[in-house]
Amino acid sequence: MKQYFNLFDFTQKVNYKTEILAGLTVAMTMIPESLSFAILAGFPPLVGLYAAFIMGLITAIFGGRPGMVSGGAGATVIVLIALMNSHGLEYVFAAVALAGVLQILVGFFKWGKFIRLVPQPVMYGFVNGLAVVIFMSQLKQFKTVVNGEAVWFSGSPMFIMLGLVALTVAIVILFPKVTKAIPASLVAIIVVFGLVLGLGIQTKTVADIASISGGFPSFHLPNINWDLETLQLIFPYSLIMASVGLTEGLLTLNLVDELTGTKGNGNRECIAQGSANIVNGFFFGMGGCPMIAQTLVNISAGSRARLSGIIASLTILVIILFGAPVIEKLPMAALVGVMFMVAIGTFEWASFKIINKMPKHDIFVGIVAAVITIFMHNLALAVLIGVVISALVFAWESAKRIRARKYIDDNGVKHYEIFGPLFFGSAMAFMEKFDVNEDPDEVIIDFKESKIVDMSAIDAVNKITERYAKVNKTVRLYHLSEDCRLLLKNAAVIVDIVDDPTYKIATD
Repeated sequence: MKQYFNLFDFTQKVNYKTEILAGLTVAMTMIPESLSFAILAGFPPLVGLYAAFIMGLITAIFGGRPGMVSGGAGATVIVLIALMNSHGLEYVFAAVALAGVLQILVGFFKWGKFIRLVPQPVMYGFVNGLAVVIFMSQLKQFKTVVNGEAVWFSGSPMFIMLGLVALTVAIVILFPKVTKAIPASLVAIIVVFGLVLGLGIQTKTVADIASISGGFPSFHLPNINWDLETLQLIFPYSLIMASVGLTEGLLTLNLVDELTGTKGNGNRECIAQGSANIVNGFFFGMGGCPMIAQTLVNISAGSRARLSGIIASLTILVIILFGAPVIEKLPMAALVGVMFMVAIGTFEWASFKIINKMPKHDIFVGIVAAVITIFMHNLALAVLIGVVISALVFAWESAKRIRARKYIDDNGVKHYEIFGPLFFGSAMAFMEKFDVNEDPDEVIIDFKESKIVDMSAIDAVNKITERYAKVNKTVRLYHLSEDCRLLLKNAAVIVDIVDDPTYKIATD
């Protein structure tokens, strides 16, 4: 018999059994990723587990929609690597907390809707770039430190590492063909772990990186200089982390909306994510954002409520408190194999199938976004530049659509019927349409199929009217919408505007 109860969403029916099993599954898949991402950035592994616990718990309770899972994600961790290398972990904690403040502001002012401005080619580019970064970052686990320098494994250690990674990858690929009731990555880790322990195989383990034993995360004020210079240092990292986290989070939210046929709250998610990052910054967490892979695991396991995320977070806390001796014996090869498969799963292979169908400028945008992500480890910059390039291409294409139909009526009045938007990109082409010296004394410019958009458009209209005025000719503007007339009025452009009494144009 199914038992249902409501948890924080009073209209949501929740199945106890499904939610608890989904939460346990998510926890087991999140632990290796959190450890790997923390190790990738040079953080103590425990910092990654604290982030998984704090991010997961707070966003599960207060986030924008049930079913989403947050943790110490690679997308946000990558942003902080440079700060970690240059100034250390304390400054990372401060940057994470500041990123949380910025995310709360985005949610408070309801700016989450601007995620709609990110074009699909940009998303393909930065997701593919992220996959490459995750894959390449695992290669350092094939190295060991000798005399203070990192050198590649050789001989038996290298063959053992490669063999265990290959076994992990094979299990992740083949096990779903047997059953999907248990996550393949979890099975792979357990099998490789058991094989290493049972046969006494000597290989690199989590303990060789750092200890993860710890207690409940305690309050900690970052040991930094609290001054303007520090703010100037960490603000760029915080801004990028906040942008990447929100981008990843809102995209994940939209994905779950599509999968479940329900609607989440993007602004609420921004505030919850920001709150979780602030807590991370003061409780030894590396911060994070929603994790697409774990969210998909959660949804595929049947979760549709918040309980599974809470169960996953509490499970991670229990492991931190009591399971460290076991987790420290995990072979790194198993974690590397899982991360290889995460990278392969993250890559948008569909982008190759449609590349021949995409416009050349979209292909260029995707490549630029991927290159910036791979070589600069800056996902926010990749998205920003991709959006800017896409916007410029759109402006160029729109500018080419401006045209004018010209004729002289029976009264000797010259008509210019304008088609296409009048804005900064089309202003010059618009002005070239007019023959001021050869036109009759009265001219009508009809904007029925056009729209004045910005200051450059206003300036273009002003210049045209001035040219006609200098030769004592009258210009009348027809069919301007109310917002267009308001723009001209505010700009103090003096023209003879005539309203057509039978025509109404929508202002939205």
